[in-house]
Amino acid sequence: MLQFLVDTLLRASDLALIALGLSMLYGLVKFPNIAHVQYAMIGAYLCFALHAAGCPLLLAIALAAIATGLITLVLQNLVFKRLLRGGPAIAMIGSLAVSMLAVAIMQGLAGSFPRMFELPRVAPLIIGDVRIARTQIYAVATTLVLLALFVVLLFYTRMGRAMRALASNSALANASGLNAAFITSLVSFIAGALAGLGGSVLALSTGAHINLGHDLLLPVFAAAILGGLGNPLGAVVGALLIALTETAVTNINFGPLFGQELTFLPVSYISAASFLILLLALLFRPYGLFDREVRRV
Repeated sequence: MLQFLVDTLLRASDLALIALGLSMLYGLVKFPNIAHVQYAMIGAYLCFALHAAGCPLLLAIALAAIATGLITLVLQNLVFKRLLRGGPAIAMIGSLAVSMLAVAIMQGLAGSFPRMFELPRVAPLIIGDVRIARTQIYAVATTLVLLALFVVLLFYTRMGRAMRALASNSALANASGLNAAFITSLVSFIAGALAGLGGSVLALSTGAHINLGHDLLLPVFAAAILGGLGNPLGAVVGALLIALTETAVTNINFGPLFGQELTFLPVSYISAASFLILLLALLFRPYGLFDREVRRV
């Protein structure tokens, strides 16, 4: 049971920051940016390149997150802002094109072979029968700290109130004197930086590889939709529920149903679990579990 809880928490930390940034940005620009998961892939490769060049790991992660945030900001102002003039459907199709271009460019620069970080060998933390790598502990701790900081920003600062006002009613917020362009740019940078940070931390365990964004696409969007697109904290809860479902699918013993001692579903069925949750959410709760907040904020 403890292993199950630990696996769920680790998977949730992989998804939470990226889903948070996706939902936060959607609240302002009002279109699902498919390219958002590729920001995580870009951040992972930038972090690897910086670390391989001799940059200390923590500094490499921070610089990669900042650089990814800047890339996100440039794309938002130069590409998506113009695409949005044609409507959210055009912007979403354009984001798919940007996603494919990002993958092609990165594959041309770094190749398709995974880039593994050369980290010092450290004994894992052992709790009962559970072994947790030190990098996984740091990943979860980083996620929790950033989520706490985001809550403070969103609910206890003027910028957070401005962000919520702009997401709720952009026309009224503009009429009230809020600088919508600056707030959108700031949120774009933060969302990209969170994605880059999430990708960098994830790559410490899995390596930086070209399919990192593709692997995150379905669970991240499922988490954001489940929590309510435009509701950042709802997306975090959605990430936890998706992680719980994925972990359960691969850890439940179906052996007694088939007269066998041990029968488990293969890891490849994780994607099927995300598809199922996404389909059920769209059928029964299209506005997400926290639909009231989505419609109000």
